Amino acid sequence: MRLDGRRKSNNVNDRRGISGRKLGIGGGIIGVILVGVVTLLSGGNLGDVLSNVMGSGQLTTQTEYKPDAEDERLADLASKVLAGTEDVWTQEFRKQGWGEYECPKLVLFSGAVQSGCGHATSQTGPFYCSADQTVYIDLDFFKQMQSQIGAGGDFAYAYVIAHEVGHHVQYLLGTLTQAHEQMNRVSQTEANQISVRLELQADFLAGVWANRDNALFSSIEPGDVENAINAASKIGDDYLQRKATGREQPETFNHGRSSQRMAWLTKGIRTGDPTQGDTFSPAYSQL
Repeated sequence: MRLDGRRKSNNVNDRRGISGRKLGIGGGIIGVILVGVVTLLSGGNLGDVLSNVMGSGQLTTQTEYKPDAEDERLADLASKVLAGTEDVWTQEFRKQGWGEYECPKLVLFSGAVQSGCGHATSQTGPFYCSADQTVYIDLDFFKQMQSQIGAGGDFAYAYVIAHEVGHHVQYLLGTLTQAHEQMNRVSQTEANQISVRLELQADFLAGVWANRDNALFSSIEPGDVENAINAASKIGDDYLQRKATGREQPETFNHGRSSQRMAWLTKGIRTGDPTQGDTFSPAYSQL
């Protein structure tokens, strides 16, 4: 991903090292996929898909946080990608007549953090909290994407950030609030299906960002799109459940199948049109 010469966002709050780092010992890609508290409060997050299959029986310990060169590179990437989402969505909101785009904040943390949606640890993964309109990321998650599920690459990491910003776009448009209200009135299985619709739309919006960011800054390099689509394929509920338990439980899906995530991300990248991402009207089986 080409980011040279790009501006950094002024909306980044670097809290790394403030609370100290909690190191997980053991774990790995095992366990089952669950809907966490942060998901229900904040509108879902890409990170909980990975973190919820990291297993139990972990031992945590407190240590001083000392960023290395890769940490600083990833922090620079996150700030520039966030700036790109600000530029793209400011332009798109005006173009679509949606009013002025209100930029979200981005908090970089290490180990644990206090958000407007409550206390969270690195195990939560990246998440968006609508209560304070902020995206939270421990940059170690990107390293885990590479080492634990083989989904590395800067554009794949950018996809993670753009997905969480997609939830912010949903919040500003009222989609997130309406979906949560409906989720509170239906069964768990039906609520999971609504969550899938939200997540697939956030994937689509991440793709729209990629298209428009490339139009503005020529940011996409050979292999970038493939890396992002590979990441989407590795975080489908079906893929992770089969990897963890050897079988699928479709009634518990809350982010969507790998094929669905890849399809909606690809559609966003291909069209660059945020009005083509309606994941709520089609029958659930047609997503």
